[in-house]
Amino acid sequence: MINIRKLEAELWESADLLRAGSKLTSNQYCMPVLGLIFLRYAFSRYKKVEEEILKNRPSRGGRVIPVEASDFAAKSALFLPKEAQYDYLLNLPEDIKAAGLKNKDGHEMTSLGEVVNNAMQLIEDQSEQLTGVLPNSYTDFTDEILSELLRIFNNSAIDEVGGDIVGRIYEYFLNKFAKNIASDDGVFFTPKSLVKMIVNIIEPKSGVLLDPACGSGGMFIQSGDFVNQSGMNANSAMTFYGQEKVEYNAQLCLMNMAVHGLTGVIKSGDEANTFYHDAHNLDGYCDYVMANPPFNVDKVKSESTQAAGRLPFGMPGVNAKKEVGNGNYLWISYFYSYLNEHGRAGFVMASSATDSQGKDKDIRESLVKTGHVDAMISVGNNFFYTKSLPCSLWFFDKGKSEEIKDKVLFIDARNYYTVVDRTLNEWSEWQMKNLNAIVWLYRGETEKYTALLNEYHSVLGHDTSFEEAHTQLKSELKELQKRAKAELEAAGRGDKKRIQAEYDEIIAAKTDELTTAKEAVWLYEKFDDGEYKDVLGLCKVASLADIEEKGWSLTPGAYVGVAPVEDDGVNFEERMTEIHRELLSLQAESNDLMDAISQNMKEMGL
Repeated sequence: MINIRKLEAELWESADLLRAGSKLTSNQYCMPVLGLIFLRYAFSRYKKVEEEILKNRPSRGGRVIPVEASDFAAKSALFLPKEAQYDYLLNLPEDIKAAGLKNKDGHEMTSLGEVVNNAMQLIEDQSEQLTGVLPNSYTDFTDEILSELLRIFNNSAIDEVGGDIVGRIYEYFLNKFAKNIASDDGVFFTPKSLVKMIVNIIEPKSGVLLDPACGSGGMFIQSGDFVNQSGMNANSAMTFYGQEKVEYNAQLCLMNMAVHGLTGVIKSGDEANTFYHDAHNLDGYCDYVMANPPFNVDKVKSESTQAAGRLPFGMPGVNAKKEVGNGNYLWISYFYSYLNEHGRAGFVMASSATDSQGKDKDIRESLVKTGHVDAMISVGNNFFYTKSLPCSLWFFDKGKSEEIKDKVLFIDARNYYTVVDRTLNEWSEWQMKNLNAIVWLYRGETEKYTALLNEYHSVLGHDTSFEEAHTQLKSELKELQKRAKAELEAAGRGDKKRIQAEYDEIIAAKTDELTTAKEAVWLYEKFDDGEYKDVLGLCKVASLADIEEKGWSLTPGAYVGVAPVEDDGVNFEERMTEIHRELLSLQAESNDLMDAISQNMKEMGL
């Protein structure tokens, strides 16, 4: 996360450069800069895949057979011709005119802008879905500015941060420079850990996947990774469809998919406004639906919405102006309606939707009675990069097993997360696996739970119990910190920096190990060797009768209850006395310091 934040700061610098060196509006310069980030990220992935291809590459006549576009297609990656590779652009001579470079049509190029435009066209030739999508206005910038931008984006953070990095950076741009592009209320980028959680619980394998509010395509990217990791080829197994009202987002989605070697059909603009159009005619045909739709959208025209269908439980509330005042239950209805007879849906939704009243409640009652609501997860504050609102994850499954047909799993994960910084929380990889494990046990998939316990044992490498491993690692970390302190105090000035760096690395690795052990303990103490049970304050499997009793609420907190607060063993009165003593001591020190400063000022004649 630190790397990506650093990268965002450098992007701020790049945008300032653009602003100072050109007369373009934020709309005009946003996409060209994103195009350069796309090029850099595409090159990073290209080098990784090329390395894999060359590992066991046969040779002919003593020479390794050169890589080709088809090799990359087989690995779900984008092939980059030499003139479209980032290091080629980065290392061009300063005087482009004198270099005698020719574009793909054989015409001589006289500026760096033309060379970058040519790189974009060469990439479009490699991917049908990118035709007309990549920016081609680089001649609007001076060679100096473009050269500086290429240098700024030549940043190792792009190699280190995986996932939907283009979308994350795009969101940063929208919020810093182009708020007018993201003027629709409720439109914001979906954090990777929420997307990954949805994908992990939905478990896409093969078939049709629709995201009717696809933004920059994060759901497609994570689904592609999930399918590829299971040993299949995502492009062969899945068909990706997207709708995205904002043209910029749709362009970004296509760029994002292309760099991950995925193909999809993405519709954008007015025809892709999901409230009024089923742009791909997929009602009732989808194996999977995933989305992070804009929350709480108002002023939706009710007559147009009704005519567009996909409302199996009827319309939400309509006001005197013939408008739907809150679009949340339109989205919820669509996600259900798009599913085929065994389809699964997972989506992000405003927390308020789990127990909103009026027509919403009627729709929710009908929905619960289908038996297809699978799981509900409450998510805490600060998971979104730009908004601090809490949310819920909803899951539908029309192919639920008979054992859980009339049951719903509720998980309250509002107090379970990792703090990234003051304004941002996320789920770590182990936390995602732990939450996923609760769903496996509820579904009766104990073999997946056992495999996770084995993974913990394998990573921790301890023959002891998780609790003992945790205690041992805690002790080892304490010892390491003690040793580091002693060695630093004894070291000469020239060695301090080296010793500090060495210990920082060892301590960080041990801390990671300790965190893993802590998560293993968290899971094992709740579910032992693999039998689901309700855990107060965390999870509860409720029957339809339970839900009816709660007025058809789908708020996890209403079912799981409140976990007992652990006694930390601290005597409150004693600790308050200590704090008071510390405060008085600090005040005395502060007064002495102020007196010394005043005395010094007098002596200096001030």
